[in-house]
Amino acid sequence: MQGTRTGTERVPVKVVVATVAGNALEFFDFIAYAFFAVQIGQTFFPAKTEFMSLLLSVGVFGVGFVFRPLGGVLIGAFADRAGRKPAMLLTIVLITVGTAGLALTPSYASIGMAAPVIVVICRLVQGLALGGEVGPASVFLIEIAPPGKRGFYSSWQLASQGIAGVVAGGLGTALSLMLDPAAMVAWGWRVPFILCLALIPVALFLRREMPETAEPKNTASAAKPLIAQVLAHKGLLVLAILVFLGGTVSTYVANYLTTYAIATLHFPPSTALSATLVAGVSTFLFALLGGWLCDRYGRRRVMLLPRLLLTLIAWPAFLLLDAYPGVGTLYATAIVLTALTAISSTASLVAIPELLPRAIRATGMSIAYAVGVSLFGGTTQFIVTWLLGVTKDPTSPAWYVTLACVISLAAMWVMPESRDRQLER
Repeated sequence: MQGTRTGTERVPVKVVVATVAGNALEFFDFIAYAFFAVQIGQTFFPAKTEFMSLLLSVGVFGVGFVFRPLGGVLIGAFADRAGRKPAMLLTIVLITVGTAGLALTPSYASIGMAAPVIVVICRLVQGLALGGEVGPASVFLIEIAPPGKRGFYSSWQLASQGIAGVVAGGLGTALSLMLDPAAMVAWGWRVPFILCLALIPVALFLRREMPETAEPKNTASAAKPLIAQVLAHKGLLVLAILVFLGGTVSTYVANYLTTYAIATLHFPPSTALSATLVAGVSTFLFALLGGWLCDRYGRRRVMLLPRLLLTLIAWPAFLLLDAYPGVGTLYATAIVLTALTAISSTASLVAIPELLPRAIRATGMSIAYAVGVSLFGGTTQFIVTWLLGVTKDPTSPAWYVTLACVISLAAMWVMPESRDRQLER
């Protein structure tokens, strides 16, 4: 058995790549559903109007979030008891099951009601996997990081989601350029999920070679009931959920820009999907910048300032996009949402596990993230679609982003600084 790393040794690049590769694949699969919501809606959820079909599609996207808290509790607890590595191997297996089902399910026209039922089950399995992925992966990165670099190492967790967005956006743009709308609905949207299936064995192999950062311990804290330890830190977990609220809503509104550009602004699919590529690059770059900044200037400052700026400019950005619809304003809106969110969220992803004790570090992080994303991420696209339909106001997504940011700012304000905190091993 490989020994437990202390975080003071030089970290091989392949270890970070292993963590990022698995996380990127899992988020690629989940994000791809949001990117191809229009085509998936037409395939599995035929309705009297295109709007109702889209509403059903994004509603089922939210179904995947139902199992995230359960995945956070079960897999997070498993990571604290058995180790980070076995937990992250488990999430790869679960995402394989969910991806295979979605990629290979026939359309509603072929098998009737069985098609949407299978899709719902696949979303639940993927939600379980993602609920348990973020906690162990984020914790692993800060535990393996050298002194003074926990923020930068943790930033790769969010940066890997940017990589997923870049790949999904590139595939979506290429497919929309090569295929006509009928072919995209018939089979084109399935291509990203099939490619994801082909890459999963690579991620599984890489994760099998990872070291462990948290071998099981026979200590007094480890012997205490898990629920008692979690409840002892319930105040921090509530704050963490509210902190994740702002980042979750702004992230999923940014993901929704593809659908928004097609359904509301009537952009061609190739243009709309290219915004996903821009958002992915922005997330990748600014997540890494956020990690560097929070190592240099502290977690609280880097959490608060970008979130405050986004609170102030979200509505003007959508107003500009509505008044001057075009590629430039679409890209600018995507960059504003993703850049400021990435910087602030990176600091949040490192600060929260730093404030938790070793015995519940993965469990607490998983619960806070999964509950926050389930409550707010799972409903964001549905709420935004509903707002657009009811108000007929193209700037209505910004209202929701602004409200979420205000609540998160209040939670961030009362969180303590954790940059110089010594991690319990």
